[in-house]
Amino acid sequence: MKPDFLSEFEFFAGVPDSRLKALCDWLMDRFGISKNHIVAANEGNAAALAAGWYLATGKTPVVYMQNSGIGNAVNPIASLMNDKVYAIPCLFIIGWRGEPGVHDEPQHLFQGEITLKLLEDMGMDTFVIDRDTTEAEIMRKLGEFKGLFAQGRQAAFVVRKGALEYEGQTVYANRYAMSREEVIRRLLDRCGDDAVVSTTGKASRELFELREQRGEGHERDFLTVGSMGHSLSAALGIALQKPGLRVWVIDGDGAALMHMGGMALVGANAPANLIHIIINNTAHETVGGIPTAAGSVDFLKIAEGCGYPRRSRADTFEELDRALADACVGKGPALIEARCAIGARKDLGRPTLAPGENKDHFMEFLNGRQTAVPIVRQEAEHV
Repeated sequence: MKPDFLSEFEFFAGVPDSRLKALCDWLMDRFGISKNHIVAANEGNAAALAAGWYLATGKTPVVYMQNSGIGNAVNPIASLMNDKVYAIPCLFIIGWRGEPGVHDEPQHLFQGEITLKLLEDMGMDTFVIDRDTTEAEIMRKLGEFKGLFAQGRQAAFVVRKGALEYEGQTVYANRYAMSREEVIRRLLDRCGDDAVVSTTGKASRELFELREQRGEGHERDFLTVGSMGHSLSAALGIALQKPGLRVWVIDGDGAALMHMGGMALVGANAPANLIHIIINNTAHETVGGIPTAAGSVDFLKIAEGCGYPRRSRADTFEELDRALADACVGKGPALIEARCAIGARKDLGRPTLAPGENKDHFMEFLNGRQTAVPIVRQEAEHV
């Protein structure tokens, strides 16, 4: 099914998802990043943008997201858009990760189980699109949705894997040269026995595989495989309770933008032992490469305003090595922005430790009950 059934809509805001890559590429070819298509910092941000567009035009907007982002959007949907409040119509397009009975990563499983129920609890009528859904079925359902929109209500198309397709060949790139994996490799050369908290997506996958390549255990790393945007806050909680342990945060530009309030908390609490690295490739690479707003954001100025005493930027490996060394000297928190190219190895694997094992090993490391955990090479049952 092509995304053409959305051609009558004029405004789209959202956060990209792999299930919706065809839609995202279609939007980029049709609108690019413009007043008609905004890649939001988070899903609640997208819903509020859509509400503002409706207030200005009186027309129904479209918000797209992965189902993991429903939690970010609940507040504006329930307390702004709902027909008991301002009655703002909106069509949601939601990628269904963790669908029951479909193999997926562990961070998506529970969210997948409750997706339809969450939408139902918010008063939304839903329709699931799969590979066999016809255009006639979608247009018939869209006609029903329009009756709901006229009442100031919301409705959602929930999209299964492979349900949308688009023949366009959208290519995403930037002007930076460093690779994210090499940035992480050089960080590991520097961090020794420090703790590392990594963000969701390919950064955590690369961290895990680099430890494997180096013959090292994984007990020093906490892989935040879900909960995008919250790695920094989790690391802050660790750093404040373990002041004698240096804590490194491997963040992404999309994740840093999603919940930027975490930087304000870091500055306000001033943990001397925290080093925050934002790997900025100006893209939501893990879900297809669609641009983030980070290409026009100065993370160093934001960090300065939040109270980070030390800040640096690296566009080359020489600058990165210098920044990593400097970050280890003196009191933190420190920020390093490493600007990188888009791209990863085609054979990049996934962690073979289940999240519960990762948590247990990491907590044992934090509490000093072990110094090493054997590398577990057995595939986790549900990964």
